[in-house]
Order: sequence, then structure tokens, then C-alpha cells
Amino acid sequence: MRTTRLISAVDSHTEGMPTRVVTGGVGVVPGSTMNERRLHFIEHLDDLRRFLVNEPRGHAAMSGAILQPSTREDCDWGVLYIEVSGCLPMCGHGTIGVATVLVETGMVAVTEPVTEIRLDTPAGPVTARVAVREGRAESVTIENVPSYVEALDTSVDVPGLGAVPYSMAFGGNFYAVVDLDAVGLPFDRARQNDIAAAGLAIMDAINEAAPPKHPFIEGVDHCHHVEFIAPGSTAAHSRHAMAIHPGWFDRSPCGTGTSARMAELWARGELALDTDFVNESFIGSRFIGRLVAETDVDGRPAVVPTVTGRAWITGTAQYTLDPTDPFPTGFQF
Repeated sequence: MRTTRLISAVDSHTEGMPTRVVTGGVGVVPGSTMNERRLHFIEHLDDLRRFLVNEPRGHAAMSGAILQPSTREDCDWGVLYIEVSGCLPMCGHGTIGVATVLVETGMVAVTEPVTEIRLDTPAGPVTARVAVREGRAESVTIENVPSYVEALDTSVDVPGLGAVPYSMAFGGNFYAVVDLDAVGLPFDRARQNDIAAAGLAIMDAINEAAPPKHPFIEGVDHCHHVEFIAPGSTAAHSRHAMAIHPGWFDRSPCGTGTSARMAELWARGELALDTDFVNESFIGSRFIGRLVAETDVDGRPAVVPTVTGRAWITGTAQYTLDPTDPFPTGFQF
């Protein structure tokens, strides 16, 4: 076997959404913080992301996480999050997958009934509390970075759709929260192509007219997610279709999207602290969210969210690159 690249990984899925957890073959990405490493990765190592998530090794909705040494003394591991849309500052389902892999492979010291893992992410430190029984990770609760509303009840002119009402919230990534009824589409996977097209058009319009910008996480200055809220959703149980650049849907209920949605509901006065919030994905899988504290982000009122979900290991692999492979960074179809 000839190979110019050898990457070790443990594959998992979190409530239906894959996380390829890279455990070896990458080395330490330069940077004194995880966000500096993320920015270096984007500029210099994006071929590795594409190699791992694009076809033929990945697929159109592939996601992953690259384990790194922490840049902080108070964290156990650092994580860089990758998917077909790029290198993210934070990924909720990916963090649940990472924590499950770390426990079930013995890469952290495991204690029962709860193993606590501190993760150094580009968006800030995140705590994962893993419910463990007989060595198995049964569920993971992540305490996410502070989440807040950037804009509430604004609108944007979208070609072909007209004025579309939306709110913009941050939960580790920026999310445009849009009622599906506002674009005249049903909550129906048979219409997924239409929903995805509407999502991409809304992203483009927002990024041209009013791109969001995080006050201190460099490079977080765009919207690549539209959380389409299904009719009948409430502050107790919400259903959504999460459209993501460049044109796919989150299979999981989306951890950072759940955090953003809870921040939006809290800003409206509809969701109180210490109250369960069920967020349901386009395929029917669920996360349980809670807001556990109030805080601020550069003077903006914010909340600290937790998200609970489950992940399962699906396999282990070593990904290789033959020097004659005509698709060294894969392709998108």
C-alpha cells in the first residue's frame, strides 16, 4: 500500500449526524489559542478538511472533529471542528460525539456515573458531562459557550422570496431563525430541495445586507445556518429544518442551533432558566436543552445553555491517500 497521508479516526453519529473524530496523523496545528489554530487551519490546512469530509471518503453532510492538545491549562483536550461548510468555531453534536469517543476509547480517565471533560474550542471552553454506566457513554450534556441574540424580529429582502422576517442568534455559530410559514414551505422532507434553496438565498441576502459579527471571536462574521421553525413549535417543544451552507441539512437537532434557539426564546421572555426545552430535528431526533445562567457577551444580555444528547461509535478507520489518487481533496457532487 502506498500512501502520502495516514489519518486515524473513530467515527460516530450523534442523533443521526456523523462526527469523524480524528485521533492521529495530524500533529499540532500552530496557534496559541484554539481560534488561532482554527484560522491557521482555514488558511493553510483546508486540504485536510476536504480530504476527510468530501466524497469519496465523506459525503455531502459529513462532519468531523480533530483532537488537539489544549491551549489552556484548565482543559483536557482541544478540538477543531470540520464539515463540508468549513471549519467551525463550535459544534454541539460534534462535541457530544467527541466526548463519547474519548470515554469509550479510554482517552480520558473514566469515572461513573459521570465523567467530566473540559474541551478547549475555538469559541471558548466547553464542559461535557458524560453519563457513564458499565464503561458506556449513555448520554452527554454539554455546557456551551454564552449564547445571545444579535437581532430580534428584523427582515431582509431575498430575491424570489421578498421580505423575509428573521432573528439572528449566536450559540457557537450564528443562526438565522426563520418561520417556515414565512417562506410558504411545509415542514416536509419531500420539499427539502426547496427549503435548502430558500435557506441559501436567505444566507446570501443576510451576508450581503447585514452580516453578523461576533464581538471577540475573530473570523466569526457570517451566517451559514438558517433554522427553519416548523408550524406549531413552542418554547417547550420546537421542530426545525436546519439548512446549512453549501446546501445540506443537519441530521441532528444541532447543539449550537439549539443554544441559539433557546437564546432567542429567552430574549422574547418565553423560556425561563432551568426549564427543559425539546428541540427536534428534520429526521425526528431530539436534544434536551436548558438555560442554566444569565451572563453577557460584550455588554449584550446572554445565557449559558446546556444541551443533552446521545452518540454512538460506528467504526474506526485509517484514511489514506495514494499518490496517484485523482481526488486528493475529494469532491462535492
